[in-house]
Amino acid sequence: MKHLYTTLGPMAADDLGMILPHEHVFVDLRTPDTPGYAEAEADDVVALMAPQIEAIKALGVTALVECSTGGVGRRADFDLAVSRATAFPIVVPTGNYREPWIPAWVREASETRLADWMLAELADQIEDTGYKAGWIKLSAGDEGITELEARILRAAVTAAKGTGAVIGSHTIKGRVVMDQLDIIGQAGGRADRFISIHTQAEPDFALHKAVAARGAWIEYDHIGSAPDEEIVAMILRALEAGLERQLLLSHDRGWYDPALPGGGTPKPYTVLSESIIPKLRAQGVGEETIVQLTHTNPFEAFAR
Repeated sequence: MKHLYTTLGPMAADDLGMILPHEHVFVDLRTPDTPGYAEAEADDVVALMAPQIEAIKALGVTALVECSTGGVGRRADFDLAVSRATAFPIVVPTGNYREPWIPAWVREASETRLADWMLAELADQIEDTGYKAGWIKLSAGDEGITELEARILRAAVTAAKGTGAVIGSHTIKGRVVMDQLDIIGQAGGRADRFISIHTQAEPDFALHKAVAARGAWIEYDHIGSAPDEEIVAMILRALEAGLERQLLLSHDRGWYDPALPGGGTPKPYTVLSESIIPKLRAQGVGEETIVQLTHTNPFEAFAR
């Protein structure tokens, strides 16, 4: 049986409803060599972010995927603290971001060492948190994947093959996603266990369809950051193209930022529920499709 691996343990599809597949609880977008990088007090993170979680719980959201990975301030202990405070499951990744957000140890590590690290976090636990990583989060340069980023990707394929975990990558351009899919195939991985994060940033819809035709998931995760009408039109175009079983929807919002006083002002995770879904219904999108997009697809993408 498939399970979503969360801060509160493995959960089956019957345990869950709506899932937000791309959000952040805690992020530090400074590079890892910055003084004070990723440092905060757990109580402060909980105080700022628990109300954001409670707001989506009240709307029927049942889980959230944390997308902060190595290099951009992943703090699995803070995710756990917020999760426990709200009794809300969070899916936390292993993996590492792109250059220049790559710690020295990752830069120096062999492909085998990187794969072993990801495997350990997926199969045993993240650091000393007591819970398993739920997936693998990576990135690639906007103009093309570097050799270091490709090494991390190949290591991720090894970890994914060993666990069934999905790989998601922050990749802005569709042609770079296609290159990543080539690398995955050459390493013996599966395109259907890959998520093209930020697909909406690629202006050529033909590349959205091309990535999906390879079998990969495409993700529109700018809800709340672009006008609702633009987002609804993009979703409807994808549905008309028959991509409803490969499309993920989310906000890419949150979060506690330790570089800002008091962690900054979080952006709510509520726009999909409160605005976009009602507008999709008004455009004639049926309930079965809504459930496919917001319940079934994120579970199938991230469960293993």
